[in-house]
Amino acid sequence: MRTSIFLTLATSALAIAVPLAAKEAPPASATEEMAPDFASAVTAPGRDEADVKLDESRSPAAVLAFMGLKTGDAALDIFAGGGYYSEIMGRAVGPSGSVIAVNPPQFTTSDQSKQKWASVAARQPNVTMVASQLPDYMPAANSIDFAMLHLIYHDFYWESEQYKFERMDPTVVLANLYAGMKPGGVVAVIDHVGSPGDTRIVVEKTHRIDPATARSDFLEAGFVLDGESEMFANPDDDLEINVFDPAVRGKTSRFVMRFRKPG
Repeated sequence: MRTSIFLTLATSALAIAVPLAAKEAPPASATEEMAPDFASAVTAPGRDEADVKLDESRSPAAVLAFMGLKTGDAALDIFAGGGYYSEIMGRAVGPSGSVIAVNPPQFTTSDQSKQKWASVAARQPNVTMVASQLPDYMPAANSIDFAMLHLIYHDFYWESEQYKFERMDPTVVLANLYAGMKPGGVVAVIDHVGSPGDTRIVVEKTHRIDPATARSDFLEAGFVLDGESEMFANPDDDLEINVFDPAVRGKTSRFVMRFRKPG
């Protein structure tokens, strides 16, 4: 008798639970639309050989999955360099999404740069490179879903006469970025871990930045810290060594922060 009652109750609970679970689960098609196949975006043929060699140390699929890039996003790649992340993000967001890659004009005029970006655009027509000094670039208000700052936030504190890179005020760049992000939009920040101290001196010497400085700057700009990862933590990294030194290049300790515009 007791066994019969327990079986009846279990069967009733299962009958109730199944429709509830089905009701709460999002449709598979909606999930697929929102979550890109990051591995395929990285491994698809045609990418520049030098970029492919960087994948092992940069783990772009894991980074973009952690940051939450979605299919159809309007993405921004700030100081995009040769378009390493621009191209991968272009594939990930798909034809319904887009990527704007911003580079200071003085870094876009060489034949090598022109050829590289021509090849990126040919493979990914949803990627557009814009030449602009960083403080001058102002995305349309509330237009960006996702912004990538990969190994470049320290450059907001850098200046170089040789490279015609003028001193800038990071608060201006971040204010423009904040205005351009949609409410709820994500800003991905990955950079080389630097020592505490005068930020401009640390950057000039090592091209690194104290994670506390980056965190504070983004919070003061109005963003909220939405997540952090230690996927690139390296306790053996000497923070006093310049990141371009062959002894540490590609092996530096890097911080990973996900910021979000409230809304």
